[in-house]
Amino acid sequence: MGGATAKVTRRAGLGLAQLVVVIGLLLFAPAGTVRFVEAWAFLALFSGASLAITVYLAKRDPVLLQRRTQAGPVAEKERSQKIIQSLASVAFVSTIVVPALDHRFGWSHASLPVVIAGDLLVVLGFLIVFLVFRENTFTSSVIEVAAKQLVIETGPYAIVRHPMYVGGLVLVAGIPLALGSLVGLVTFPPFAAVIVWRLLDEERFLVGHLAGYSVYCEKTRWRLLAHVW
Repeated sequence: MGGATAKVTRRAGLGLAQLVVVIGLLLFAPAGTVRFVEAWAFLALFSGASLAITVYLAKRDPVLLQRRTQAGPVAEKERSQKIIQSLASVAFVSTIVVPALDHRFGWSHASLPVVIAGDLLVVLGFLIVFLVFRENTFTSSVIEVAAKQLVIETGPYAIVRHPMYVGGLVLVAGIPLALGSLVGLVTFPPFAAVIVWRLLDEERFLVGHLAGYSVYCEKTRWRLLAHVW
């Protein structure tokens, strides 16, 4: 088991390092400069939070860490989710590239308090995701039902049915602001639309494949925002 855990940890660490490099390229290449303080701050926050969660899972829940290392359109089993994940990837990239282009061409400018607020949203998004991981070991990156999977109704799942997506949306909403871009906010609605599409398709799948999920949906009415939807 120790060897298997170490292998998963190395794979997750390598994946994180590659992700950080890609995000760095998406930030600084479109910006046309490395003199982009907001980008360095965001990259440090993103890398630090991701690393902290990875280390936590490696120690406390390596099985979940393994589930999280298989992600993206190729890993999805449902055709609809392959399409959704492809669109989600494009939408996420746009939340980084558009603010970087904004920095280059000066389309807009966010004040320091707004930038700090964006950084705080990024941190809050990661915190929500961490709380979800701590509560639900079945939080796979792909839409599937694992052996002996249970319906989780505690913690953040007692408030809304999809707290992971709540965390992701909060994080993504903060990215353009953290990068000092007001124009970049135009990338959030398309990303949110794809997430809504994904969760509705996920619910359809889980109702048909996970025992007790339909009962949970009746008990926990709200999908993303309590008392709203």
